[in-house]
Amino acid sequence: MTVHTTSLRHEIDDDHFDSVLVRADDAIGAPVPPTVLVFHGMEGRSDAQLQFAVRLAELGYQAIAVDLFGEKVSRGGMDATGAAMAGFVADRAALAGRLTTVLETLTAAPQVDADRIAAIGFCFGGLCVLDLARAGHRLAGVVSFHGLLTPATGLTERQVTAKVIVFHGWDDPFAPPEDVVALGREFSGRGIDWQLHAYGNTLHAFMAPFADDPARGVLFSESASRRAWTSATTFLAECFDREID
Repeated sequence: MTVHTTSLRHEIDDDHFDSVLVRADDAIGAPVPPTVLVFHGMEGRSDAQLQFAVRLAELGYQAIAVDLFGEKVSRGGMDATGAAMAGFVADRAALAGRLTTVLETLTAAPQVDADRIAAIGFCFGGLCVLDLARAGHRLAGVVSFHGLLTPATGLTERQVTAKVIVFHGWDDPFAPPEDVVALGREFSGRGIDWQLHAYGNTLHAFMAPFADDPARGVLFSESASRRAWTSATTFLAECFDREID
């Protein structure tokens, strides 16, 4: 199977953002499949993110590798994208505004069926998709891979309709066990349809093959990555009432 990519370049506050739509070539001209938004980590929009978008296209979805930081920040490399992420983590209201703007822009694209949208995210992107669900955006489901888990404070709570699944490394220093328990209490208290898969002896960034710094708590895990992706594909099929091949 081959895939086709289309730039969904757009502007926010005089900066250009280059999100990329990925779809199987044999699906072009067919009815629009469900769309899965793929949210990046600290590195900004990346080739690794596009690879997950391709895997989703191979499963019969179309996927959008979302650009949250914009081209000005991305040109500054990891120092700039890291600073952008830290700024959004410190100011969750600003993050909520950016997420809303990007979501509304991308779901308004003519290639997208706005009634059939899910979102997945990695690391910082995992926090982003959880915040999209928390904000009550119209999504079928969200998938967080080794994401930050802490809720925002001071933001208006809305009814959550998205199903939520969280994949977590139990030894992740960026999301300690007390954050996991707090997330469960938060989501159960809000009546959210949620589930969490925690993997023992597993650190942060376990989905990223290039992650290899256990001293910082960052390490790829083949087994956790494989298990999480298998479960995520089952979850997405459930969200869209699709059969798994």
